[in-house]
Amino acid sequence: MFTFEKLENPILGIRGLEADLTEEEQAIQEVAHRFAADVMRPIGEKLDKISPEEAIAKESPLRDYMAKVQESGILDLAALAEMDNHQKSRIFPIIFEEFGWGDSGLAIATLASSIPAFAAHGTGDAEIIEKFGGVPGCWLATQPDRGSDVVDMDGSEVHPGDSQSKGNLRCRVEGDEIVVTGQSSAWVSFAPLAQTALAYIPCDYGDGLYHKNGLSLNHVAIFIPLDLPGVSRGKPLDKLGQRPLPQGELFFDEVRVPKKYCLATKDEALKSFVGTLTFANMEMAATFTGVARAAADHALAYVHERKQGGVPIIQHQSVQLRMFNLWQKVEAARALTQRVFDYNYSTKGPHLMASVTSKTYVTDTAFEVASDALQLFGGNGLTKEYPIEKIMRDARASMIEDGENNVLKLKGMRWLSRQYTEANDL
Repeated sequence: MFTFEKLENPILGIRGLEADLTEEEQAIQEVAHRFAADVMRPIGEKLDKISPEEAIAKESPLRDYMAKVQESGILDLAALAEMDNHQKSRIFPIIFEEFGWGDSGLAIATLASSIPAFAAHGTGDAEIIEKFGGVPGCWLATQPDRGSDVVDMDGSEVHPGDSQSKGNLRCRVEGDEIVVTGQSSAWVSFAPLAQTALAYIPCDYGDGLYHKNGLSLNHVAIFIPLDLPGVSRGKPLDKLGQRPLPQGELFFDEVRVPKKYCLATKDEALKSFVGTLTFANMEMAATFTGVARAAADHALAYVHERKQGGVPIIQHQSVQLRMFNLWQKVEAARALTQRVFDYNYSTKGPHLMASVTSKTYVTDTAFEVASDALQLFGGNGLTKEYPIEKIMRDARASMIEDGENNVLKLKGMRWLSRQYTEANDL
């Protein structure tokens, strides 16, 4: 039974209702929080106000940010790769929630640029690690005519009598090389500045692009150095939100990549893609828990400052109720995020459905929280004088990136339905 001698204010951590952290976890959290406040927020504000071309220029604040995050050691990929699964399930959501609280565009830039390097360290191959483990990169998985098809792993969404789209980027095996031709979509995160791409591409191994089922495609997962002959880039996108995150097209004209740079081939390539998306989706959940928290924090400060009727508006019951709703949503988002991290790093995981559950819920929630927070600002929330309009724009983008939410939810429900059918012998 719980007993109280006196009902004091609750003891809250940086992330609100959090149980005791270890000394290591608390130290990492404090470093990440200071970095988010002192580095990410001011740089993110600068990048939001300049053109995409200026954002990737040699003197851009973005390049300054990437150097600072490297210097900070917060994302020491080699050290993180060596952690056990329990440590990863605790540390990753702490870091990326703080990064999201700082600036979501920069947080996603950090994550996207580190995916090839993180994958390289996971191979244990010294040559791959040396070549790709220390340079900024991007993850290339979408194409102009094959966007959501990439998530249709089992071909369940293919129209009867048809096959998956071949897309705009393909490759073929020629001896000891993989020859890549075509283009990516314009939504490849960090592509304008990346030095390498971890690409997931339909591949002809000598017997055609299609799997023997005739519906789905054969693939390869391969590291592509972006200084190879035949590689070129499109201009960076000019976007509504997450403007600090550079995104753009990559073009490949008969680009010859050594076969030894393959991360996975054929059926193993699909597993590689699903693994990367599983990791990215749950990191999105952690990041946008931080975005929701940032929106609620700004609103909480504003309602204590803004006066109406002669008193701060926090004294009005309607404002109190709306603020508590924001608090609840942030806490619920964090709880689900941590549950999914625990599952994916347990002996029962990982599974993409778990990550989809958290990514879709949290990003939907982050936009709701940002929109409701902006409402509390009234007309001031619509101005560039306050950061809340930027946060709302950034949150809106999250409902599309790393898988459009409704598409992901459909895939998740198909898995749930299949599990139910099998469990009940239907």
